[in-house]
Amino acid sequence: MKRLEDYLSALKPVHPDKAERAQRRMDGQTKPRGSLGRLEELVRFVASVQDTAEPVLNRKIIFTLAGDHGIVEEGVSAYPMSVTAQMVRNFLNGGAGVNVLARHAGCEVVVVDMGVHADLRLEGLVSRKIASGTANFTRGPAMTREQAERSVVTGIELALERDFDVIGTGDMGIGNTTPSSAVASAFMDIDPGEITGRGTGVDDEGLRRKTDAIRRGMAKNNPDPKDPLDVLAKVGGFEIGGIAGLIIGAGLKNRPVVVDGYISTAGALVAVALCPPVSDYFIISHLSAEKGHDRIAAFLNKRPLIDLGMRLGEGTGAALAIGIMDGALKLYYDMATFDEAGVDKES
Repeated sequence: MKRLEDYLSALKPVHPDKAERAQRRMDGQTKPRGSLGRLEELVRFVASVQDTAEPVLNRKIIFTLAGDHGIVEEGVSAYPMSVTAQMVRNFLNGGAGVNVLARHAGCEVVVVDMGVHADLRLEGLVSRKIASGTANFTRGPAMTREQAERSVVTGIELALERDFDVIGTGDMGIGNTTPSSAVASAFMDIDPGEITGRGTGVDDEGLRRKTDAIRRGMAKNNPDPKDPLDVLAKVGGFEIGGIAGLIIGAGLKNRPVVVDGYISTAGALVAVALCPPVSDYFIISHLSAEKGHDRIAAFLNKRPLIDLGMRLGEGTGAALAIGIMDGALKLYYDMATFDEAGVDKES
């Protein structure tokens, strides 16, 4: 396994040349300039990342990374830990929300065990288990530093070993909004109460327990925001590190990433902290209904593409956004220019 530093040093910012060429073509199409709004932005994004004025989205993958969390011992979730493994089976059987929306968008779903508590040996499951769930971070670090680095490198290598034109990130892990809030609190230097939401739907008392658990975990571990692996190790999750790695790995291949919701955005925070140029390579698909997602997106200087009040995770928002991105490219290629259509240009 290559060292993380070797991968990080290889990633460079995108060059705007191809995006500018793509915009010139769109400016010549039969419409007022800029009238397709963020659809034109999506075309520029894909062109710049793929480094071509002829971008394609033929091969689309949603990676749904699963892991369990010791912090559920603190009563932070409305569901038991056993649901993580049960949902992994549901993904593999094609019955989850992400499967339905991925089929609609023409995406393959790759399900990865990053650290599910159960011993899963299922057909179609990609096993990259680092451990059987993280530790309860109110009592000490969620994982070792070596495990944190391994989770990120695993995500990078998941991206590097597959062929795709675009990926979406997804997650599964009961309790994982709790480490996501902890990670965001550490990097943004804010109190967890400002961004911690109800996750799977805990009541007021559950939200109090959840926020208190994060505060206690932060005080116990004192994660250092200047050291991204320290934050990930002390209060993060294996799937969060894996998502960070996926974003970096796709960047190394000059492929765009569509980040899903709250948990995936926490992974994006880790990725950018580790490797700032990777910010060029991803968009945030949707604004989660989970409290604080808007602030985390703003911290990353990203504006989510859509807002449908969703908070499911799994990669559902990413699948929807990839479908929109696909439509943007169809307009780019199939809409006639003024000259082709014999339509007068603006004076």
